Amino acid sequence: MGKWRVQALRPTRMDRSAEFSRWKAQCLSRADLSRKGSVDEDVVDLVQLLNAREQFFTTSSCAGRILLLDGGMNGFEVQKQNCCWLLVTHKPCVKEDVVVALKKASGDAVLKFEPLVLHVQCRQLQDAQLLAVRSTHSLEVPLSHKGKLMVTEEYIDFLLNIANQKMEENKRRIGRFYNCLQHALERKTVTNSHPKFKEKNNPTGSPKKERKAAKAHGKCIPEENEKEMENDGCDDLGISVTLFPEDY
Repeated sequence: MGKWRVQALRPTRMDRSAEFSRWKAQCLSRADLSRKGSVDEDVVDLVQLLNAREQFFTTSSCAGRILLLDGGMNGFEVQKQNCCWLLVTHKPCVKEDVVVALKKASGDAVLKFEPLVLHVQCRQLQDAQLLAVRSTHSLEVPLSHKGKLMVTEEYIDFLLNIANQKMEENKRRIGRFYNCLQHALERKTVTNSHPKFKEKNNPTGSPKKERKAAKAHGKCIPEENEKEMENDGCDDLGISVTLFPEDY
């Protein structure tokens, strides 16, 4: 008898796309298992924008929050799965709420501000590249040790002023990121529909590259325009991107 050779065939692009769509539908149909049980108000539009696109879907999100955690008595390293949540709010916080919550602490309590967190599944690498941004816009300060308050109420009030300012800035960044993402998605759609559009209208790429190219040719850029171009980027928010594996 002749020899038989069996060769595993890699999934085609169409197969992967169909599987991604099924995976997306399955994940989005599941119940929200977050503590709140729903998407935060300040990030609803952003989540809907991503989920409306066939190449993305979100698995979890948080618009930003101020929280007080009691991490036990194992030092200041806080692990959320092993700690007690004394206070959590997605709105500006007042000193009195923190002072009351601290009375329940038996270990090392830590005050934290966490900015926008968004976990997104992406169909392809080029889709993920559109969202790959990071941030250091956060705050984490220990307040007590073994249940004993280590700071004054005046210092707590000082920290909350900082945390509340970060919360407001975070909200502005969410709005700016939404506008940037919407513009990028629309531009990508137009570019994909008309390949020559990219070469004709965006020969140098990013605004920073355009600015450098203009300076290289001796062109004068008004200071206000240059500042606007520098701030046009959206690399100031924390977003975790997961690629859909080709060899699923």
